[in-house]
Amino acid sequence: MRGVFVDANESLAVIMERLEKSGDPKIRINRNPDIKPEDYPAVLDGAEIAIVDHTALPTDIAKTCAGLKHVVFLGTGARSYMNPEELAELGISVHLIKGYGDTAVAESAIALMWSSARVIAQMDREMRAGNWLREDGMQLTGKTLGLIGFGGIAAEVARIALGSGMKVIAWNRSPKMHPGVEFLDLDTVLGKSDVVSIHLLLNDETRGLITREKIAKMKQGVILINTARGAIVDEQAMIDALQSGHIRHAGLDVYNIEPLPKDHPLTKIPNVTLSAHSAFRTPEASENLIHAALEHCRRIVKG
Repeated sequence: MRGVFVDANESLAVIMERLEKSGDPKIRINRNPDIKPEDYPAVLDGAEIAIVDHTALPTDIAKTCAGLKHVVFLGTGARSYMNPEELAELGISVHLIKGYGDTAVAESAIALMWSSARVIAQMDREMRAGNWLREDGMQLTGKTLGLIGFGGIAAEVARIALGSGMKVIAWNRSPKMHPGVEFLDLDTVLGKSDVVSIHLLLNDETRGLITREKIAKMKQGVILINTARGAIVDEQAMIDALQSGHIRHAGLDVYNIEPLPKDHPLTKIPNVTLSAHSAFRTPEASENLIHAALEHCRRIVKG
């Protein structure tokens, strides 16, 4: 059984080469992170396993990939790139990797929160343009952080926030308990939080969950952080709330369209801090990710 890492950047390729063991399934590494969906059949060349970092796999393309039986997706957000149910109907199983970057993403969410609270990115931009911008920041000690969704990443965010003197409340779709965290209904979390941070998988239930009406329930001057998926939030409603000042600042790592176009409205709003879907990108997380991908491949071969 053969596998292909179809869209490897150099750093992930190097890690995979280092972690491969004798007796592992044969995995060819395609060192081209910029392949297009239509390149899949040629890149896979009949291989049964596709390791996928970020390249969309439309169902119509998958139908043309002779021999493909397994997709090992490097992360949890496969639904943003493919339709697992439609692939299953073709006999192709999609395997996800959870937990590999919980600490990395949590630290990024915290960094976006602090940067948003103290307007650091905006002051940096203005000073580079020759303007001595001095803005009052929000002091976060004693403030309330509301976590929307509570998995491994949110638990790490809670750990860091509690250690910095914040109060942490949360909403989760299923009942949860966690030391130091009070779990409440969604509207109450939105209404009581000085900072709202989103930590949900994207699926049919969560797509568009944070509607214009939900944003209206947030505190005036709230900070909104999203390191989950852009489509969970009504983007236009968020932009309107940023422009009106209802949302004081947003720290965003994810977007409806990625890469974010240079003329996108979010790039023109001063009270937004943007990062390029990179919350998970640390050497430690990448090591965990590739190790887990190889373990998936080993289990697949063993049946």
